[in-house]
Amino acid sequence: MEKFLGSVVILLLFVVILGYFNEKVTKLTYEIALMLFSVIIGIGCLVVGELFHMSLIQRFVDIIERIDLDAFLMDGVLCFMLFAGSCHMRLLSFKKHAKVISLLAIGATLLGAVFYGLLFYGASVLLHLGVSLPVCLMFGSITAPTDPIAATSILKKFNLPKQIGFIIEGESLLNDGVGVALFVCFSRMVTAGEGGGFLAVMFRELFGAVAVGVVISLVCFQIFERTQDGARRIYVSLLAITLSYVICEAFEFSGAIASVVCGVMFSAQRNLRASRGEEMELAEFDTFWEILDNLLNSVLYVLLGLSFLHILQMQNVLLVSVLVIVFNLIGRMGSVGAASLFAGKLPDGYDKRSFVKLLTWGGLRGGLSVALAMSTQDILPPTIYHIVLGGTYAIVFFTTIVQGITMKKVYQEIETKLNAKKQ
Repeated sequence: MEKFLGSVVILLLFVVILGYFNEKVTKLTYEIALMLFSVIIGIGCLVVGELFHMSLIQRFVDIIERIDLDAFLMDGVLCFMLFAGSCHMRLLSFKKHAKVISLLAIGATLLGAVFYGLLFYGASVLLHLGVSLPVCLMFGSITAPTDPIAATSILKKFNLPKQIGFIIEGESLLNDGVGVALFVCFSRMVTAGEGGGFLAVMFRELFGAVAVGVVISLVCFQIFERTQDGARRIYVSLLAITLSYVICEAFEFSGAIASVVCGVMFSAQRNLRASRGEEMELAEFDTFWEILDNLLNSVLYVLLGLSFLHILQMQNVLLVSVLVIVFNLIGRMGSVGAASLFAGKLPDGYDKRSFVKLLTWGGLRGGLSVALAMSTQDILPPTIYHIVLGGTYAIVFFTTIVQGITMKKVYQEIETKLNAKKQ
């Protein structure tokens, strides 16, 4: 308990102090500031502790390195964060853009994983890294899914066009299940295990999760719509999420997808009642999920920043980091470009080139990728594991910090060119 409370104190201290400093001084996007400053502080503490052998600093570094981000995210807060991001989804917009979102969430994720895996395998052969093709494909499945938390918390602050912004958000919410299915498939290739091919895994991970999420949400919403107690409505939503996630874990479905489905179902039920003129008083519900989402996002970005220390364990850290970042951009551009060929007419006046550029640079990665990378520790040799984990961290930090900071500028350049064409 003491270690747990110590970790909570450290994380909340970072969230409060760094958030206040950014509010008053740097004024960066909140999540980017938390990660960037956490990276700087973590590295600074490591250097000071090694040079001056300060026991307090070294103890702090030890506490950071013992934090299990995989367990925190996958077995803790991921389901709540995904529900918070999807419970206010605009369902009419999703229906309108279902084709392009599906192409991106399924087609682009699959192609992105394969493109990245093949590129990294080529580099592995040339540089004698000793990473096999199945491991490279598994690495690709880890880095392919874009992060819904980053999409909803960072990109929406740049005033993207509503329809394009919704497509980015919708893809990010739905491609987690595809990424997890690919990861399971390729990880079984690595361990030479049985368990079915891609279609069997996809069916179990995706459709099983959808079924669980729909059934649990429909049952729980019967209480949700009949009670007049605002707190009880919050408890019902928490029950629906946790129950769906636990059932999915027991049957090896995607708990992440089930959480998104729960959010979408609650949003659908709300919209259905509103369309019948039966408005529900949900101010407490909305406030609760907004605050919880903000808190969990803040803690996650601090954890990701502090966990940067893991990247220093990677062999050839600079070379491999540059390679994985470049390969990630190439894989994302190629996969989005291929998917866009079948997307038809794009919204908001976007042409294919502008669409691919925006989604390539807006393809932020986050905690799910790191958690999947950490889960490979038991199936990979230590040297290969450090390459996979360190490379994943490099991609997450580059996409969140560099791409996140410059995203507004890229978007403005695209908008300027589009406006010039219209004139």
